[in-house]
Amino acid sequence: MKIVVACGGTGGHAFPGLAVAEELRSRGHDVTVWESGRDVESSVMRSWDGKCFSTHARQLSFKNAFGILASIFRCKREMRRERPDVLLAMGSYSSLPPVLAARAYGVPVVLHEANTVPGRAVDFLSRHAKAIAISFAVTANHLRSSKTVLTGLPVRKGIDQGKRFDFIPPDSFTVFITGGSQGAHMVNCLASEALVLVKEELDRRGDGAGKRLYVIHQTGLKDEGAVMATYAQAAIPARVHGFEKEMADAFASADLVIARAGASTCFELAACGKPALLIPLPSALRDHQHWNADAFASAGAADEGIQARLNSRALARYIIEKFDNPARLARMASHIRSLAVPDAARRVADLVESMAR
Repeated sequence: MKIVVACGGTGGHAFPGLAVAEELRSRGHDVTVWESGRDVESSVMRSWDGKCFSTHARQLSFKNAFGILASIFRCKREMRRERPDVLLAMGSYSSLPPVLAARAYGVPVVLHEANTVPGRAVDFLSRHAKAIAISFAVTANHLRSSKTVLTGLPVRKGIDQGKRFDFIPPDSFTVFITGGSQGAHMVNCLASEALVLVKEELDRRGDGAGKRLYVIHQTGLKDEGAVMATYAQAAIPARVHGFEKEMADAFASADLVIARAGASTCFELAACGKPALLIPLPSALRDHQHWNADAFASAGAADEGIQARLNSRALARYIIEKFDNPARLARMASHIRSLAVPDAARRVADLVESMAR
């Protein structure tokens, strides 16, 4: 079959889409990935060596109205030329032009919603879909008029196969901070300042305890230099990158992860069995990151930190408490691992095949 997988906008939508695209291609299907063409996608798309098409999709706003229309017409031309048997769209604004183009030519549409609460795009496009794959069971309550299938969220291939970085001393307590592929400025500031306080506390304890702290930090490109300087000034051994290319090894190395609560991050943490403090993005549409974090916290798999209530001292106390209680971290790791859906890509691929014309 000829299958189009529309994903992009952010790494959180691209990585799951590419995981399903790889699964479908392994089954012998002719798969083309449609991405929006944003610069932020370039580092993600390097992992895909198959056919690709740039839709030039734009974020949903009145000021982008002309660009959105241009993208719709561009997608319609390509849809007419390619005539796939089915379209899988992974949500976000990048799904809008491909789905409308697919409906114009009678191509069946399968949507995937990553988060607990559907985004505007999936909400609007659900009327055009034959089925919607969902990551959280609770999402079905928001899409009662649509056919939903619980599949879980596909994670990037090999994310749970990493190995601890061999340059990290074996007796280290390693904290991994990530705000996603684009970084998160407030998380970067909070975490780096807090870890300086953690280092000071461990140094005060003596017996070389301060040397046991190691930091891995994915900052996003804008904050890379400033965060690196903060750790260097405090003599904190750290691996700092704007974009962490070795995510599997970063997760494998971590004793504790501090992250945003995007769905991809949550399910990658589950796949790797890593305890985490999830700090939802306050401006996330429909507060979906809070509800993602709440779903994991309710299962005892993670803790949720509200950004407006956090400061560096409170976060430092939290990290110290986890440093002092490895049994607590082990319980969280066990709980979060139970939420993993290792065959999510296969489940979505099965649904796509079943809905093809």
